[in-house]
Amino acid sequence: MMKGLDQQKLSTQAGIWPLYRFDPRLVEQGKNPFQLDSKEPDFAKVEQFMASEVRFKTLAAADPERYATLLGKEKTLVERRWKEYKYLSERPF
Repeated sequence: MMKGLDQQKLSTQAGIWPLYRFDPRLVEQGKNPFQLDSKEPDFAKVEQFMASEVRFKTLAAADPERYATLLGKEKTLVERRWKEYKYLSERPF
């Protein structure tokens, strides 16, 4: 619990928890209602985030092969989500 803020910051930097806003009132002004607030994530930090969580440390110790598989899937998911959100924030409205 003492490192909660650090974990939140790390999850945002890694792209696991992207920051965005959606304001439908912006449509009336001709603006895109989806605003992406996060900076480009550092996808290498996904592994750092997972390694710092007890639930993933336990899995890595118990079943390293499964942990590696899930880590790869998470990185893929985070990258895909970032591309989708970036597209939504940049598309003309």
